Amino acid sequence: MQSPHPDVTDFVQPAPPDLRKPESCPALVLNADFRPLSYYPLSLWSWQDTVKAVFLDRVNIVSNYDTVVHSPSTDFVLPSVVSLKTYVKPPRYPAFTRFNVFLRDGFSCQYCGEPQDLTFDHVIPRRAGGRTTWENVVAACSPCNLRKGGRMPKQAKMTPRQKPIQPTVYQLHENGRRFPPNYCHDSWQDYLYWDTELEP
Repeated sequence: MQSPHPDVTDFVQPAPPDLRKPESCPALVLNADFRPLSYYPLSLWSWQDTVKAVFLDRVNIVSNYDTVVHSPSTDFVLPSVVSLKTYVKPPRYPAFTRFNVFLRDGFSCQYCGEPQDLTFDHVIPRRAGGRTTWENVVAACSPCNLRKGGRMPKQAKMTPRQKPIQPTVYQLHENGRRFPPNYCHDSWQDYLYWDTELEP
């Protein structure tokens, strides 16, 4: 039985065969406080953007791959982790998008808890004056969405599991930690604070 609290190492797989190709070597980008600019999606730069930022003196190299790129005049080891030299203040509130609604709601239906076939539902139907806002839209699976239809929550006897709110960027980042990437390089692990228990 799979543990309800997976360790980050459960998601760290052996390096793919083409990891030595520059195209397979993105860099994890940290803010100046050594936190990722974004957890979900994870803040990654292509190797070209990373090298450019290094030569423009905009980032510090924190860790490297074993991969080397060559030019007529120099060899350059590709960074796997970089940190910005200037702190970028994140916005307080995220954009109101379907993806961010799903992330706020943990990628699960707010009526039955199912993670499959997600769409979104207006808690107060639009025909009853409900608006398309953070406070009135929730993730819902298609069966629940169809069952509720255009009825009010009390009429349908369907109330969201949690009251929909406008989340902060920090709250979405916290939620994003519960959904680690399918692959992360060993050098990234110290900077990805997923929900894992600390060993004594």
